[in-house]
Amino acid sequence: MTDPLIDLRSDTVTKPTPAMRKVMADAEVGDDVYGEDPNVNALQEEAAALLGMEASLFVPSGTMANQIALQAHTQPGDEVIAHPQSHLIRAESGAGAALAGVQFRTMGNPDGSLPAEEVGESIYRGDNPHYPPTGLICMENTNNFAGGTALPPERIDPVAEKARQHGVAMHLDGARVLNAAIALDLKPARLTAPFQSATLCFSKGLGAPVGSVVAGDKDFIAVCLRYRKMYGGGMRQAGVLAAAARHALEHHVERLAEDHENARRLAEGLGNTPHLKLTHGLPETNMIFFECGHPRIGMEKLVAELAARGVLIGGMGPYQARVVTHLDVDRAGIEKTIGAFQQILAA
Repeated sequence: MTDPLIDLRSDTVTKPTPAMRKVMADAEVGDDVYGEDPNVNALQEEAAALLGMEASLFVPSGTMANQIALQAHTQPGDEVIAHPQSHLIRAESGAGAALAGVQFRTMGNPDGSLPAEEVGESIYRGDNPHYPPTGLICMENTNNFAGGTALPPERIDPVAEKARQHGVAMHLDGARVLNAAIALDLKPARLTAPFQSATLCFSKGLGAPVGSVVAGDKDFIAVCLRYRKMYGGGMRQAGVLAAAARHALEHHVERLAEDHENARRLAEGLGNTPHLKLTHGLPETNMIFFECGHPRIGMEKLVAELAARGVLIGGMGPYQARVVTHLDVDRAGIEKTIGAFQQILAA
């Protein structure tokens, strides 16, 4: 029997556990577009409570959750302030411009946070027709492309204060906000408190196969419901998926700490491997970014050589790559991965 693949390309590659499959198979279902699926209704209530919001809406993906929120908060022609490394800008196929009709003003600190003073100076709510009004301020926690950083309240609250002063709403891309909460030892609701809306993904570190929520007050979610329909995101007997997400919230949140520990161990191993440099230092959560400077082994070859040894990683160009730990990779897999890197790069 061949050893199973160690897939570190993303935490989206997780498979449902046997226990999760059991609750999916046994799930009571109804038509969610009619509001009649009991598991979807329960999940929406539980997720809203977890995030400290009045209500939430179950949607197929984190991208849809973000785009629905953009549409509900803004008018076409508005400007949205966001970090240049944010998922909204880098990884959603230009949907903000194409669907919501907004343009982005980018600014940011290396840790993925926004500079509060610059945000305050950039907000425009006046009546000069030459300038687009600021319709929304977006942050991401954890910030993926900034290294999976967990932003604490002191990196968020000053930005929220500027937003309050100018009457601008704040939206959190919280795809991995539970990773941030575990890393910072805070309740998720503390991290979402400065925001008028937030998202949460179930299909990443939580290990569910599909689904996210967008959360906010009841009036906001009522608007989001219309845009979910417009964007084609209405699901029917979605309780099978909601049951998986509910199982993940009950059983897979605290164990995110294991992924963070495995990521740190892997980063230490990679940091001690010749020709590798950690781009963002030791990880705060479950993501590691690194560069390869081997004179004969470029990133494409490194990815191929690792795959031949049963380790999959995500290349991000000729020099940089990302690895992400998750519930399907244990400590033995981490040690095997370190060994594979060292074997290849010592050649």
